[in-house]
Amino acid sequence: MLLLLLGGCANGDFGRLRQSLVRDDTHAWMGPAASRKPGNPPWQHQLTDEERQLRDLAYPFIEPPYERHRWYSVLGEYDLKSRPWPYPDRAAYASQLFQTAYRSQTARYNRLIEDIRNDVTRLDPFFATARYVGDMDRKREKSLAYVSNLSDEERHNTVSRIRENTAIVQWVQGSLHERTASYRIALERLVIAAPSQMAVEAERSLSLLQAKVTAYGA
Repeated sequence: MLLLLLGGCANGDFGRLRQSLVRDDTHAWMGPAASRKPGNPPWQHQLTDEERQLRDLAYPFIEPPYERHRWYSVLGEYDLKSRPWPYPDRAAYASQLFQTAYRSQTARYNRLIEDIRNDVTRLDPFFATARYVGDMDRKREKSLAYVSNLSDEERHNTVSRIRENTAIVQWVQGSLHERTASYRIALERLVIAAPSQMAVEAERSLSLLQAKVTAYGA
């Protein structure tokens, strides 16, 4: 595993974790991280397929985009790397963009545009899953009143899982606001550092992202 990481092979297309490194519940830690108070017992049952998918789709919105291209990014997938949660300083993306060595400013524009477009692509699948999980959670909560001999532990676990799912969606919504703001800062800095027609393309991509984020109520 260490040799694989050092070889820079952790991520595949769109910054996704390579399937060879994926295991079930890779991002299960996100629920407790988003909502659980110290001392509360974790949920004792497996994640549903949709809850697992919710966490897998949420993670790329939580991790700063510039971390997705680093060899050590796989550590974050398993919550093994310290990071500034819930999101770093808005200027951090621009700082990373300018500090990374590129052969030309065109490459920096391309990096920014690609990161923005990747987020646009991820939005629909995430919020479709979030809607489904939210709907199931509402039905799950109503079902508590009809379960015979329901123990306090079962009730607590069910309520805790619902809160976790809700907290993950809220986490992503907050992160999206920060991400769009950080992209805006980076674009503004690029425009004054290296005026280019590519700024128009970047602006269009960012406007699309902001419009979709707003449409989803994030």
